[in-house]
Amino acid sequence: MFKHVFLTGPPGVGKTTLVRKASEALASSGAAVGGFYTEEVREGGRRVGFDVVVTTTGERGCLSRIKDPAASASQGGREYKVGQYVVDLTSFENLSLPLFRSMGLPTQGDGRKVFVIDEIGKMELFSQPFIREVRQTLDSPRCAILGTIPISRGPPPALVEEVRGRSDVRVFTVSKDNRDVILPDIVSAVQECLTHSS
Repeated sequence: MFKHVFLTGPPGVGKTTLVRKASEALASSGAAVGGFYTEEVREGGRRVGFDVVVTTTGERGCLSRIKDPAASASQGGREYKVGQYVVDLTSFENLSLPLFRSMGLPTQGDGRKVFVIDEIGKMELFSQPFIREVRQTLDSPRCAILGTIPISRGPPPALVEEVRGRSDVRVFTVSKDNRDVILPDIVSAVQECLTHSS
């Protein structure tokens, strides 16, 4: 019996777009939806980083930015990098961690909530509190997760492997061929997760 739905696929294939569309469809059908997604930040047509955006309010926080060579060396703390991007762990945790905690609170009525986690990727996995919250939410009877996990070059991060290997997780692989037609399947899979476990 599936409790959670995750999308995977190569970078730029449209996973976040599908998560956003599915969230909107689920919310308009009456489901309580919370969580966050990541969005590219562009300046002058060039990608300079990623922000985390709260699904319900649109509130944004910095996830990462391209390192400015003119900036002084990291102020005493450890610098977390993925490729050319420097991860702003404090900003990410300040925005994302309270969302997990609020999803754990009981709702009016007895329905479970849909919790969006886009994504469980290298940048986010620098955060140990994030990893703990994801694991707790996967085991929580209160939430069905709609999330995304990357396809890794090389060995996947432990938590990504863990998510893929769970018997209560259904994984959809998004490709250029199916991304325009797969949305109804994703929405109905999440709705099924909500009905089975409410």
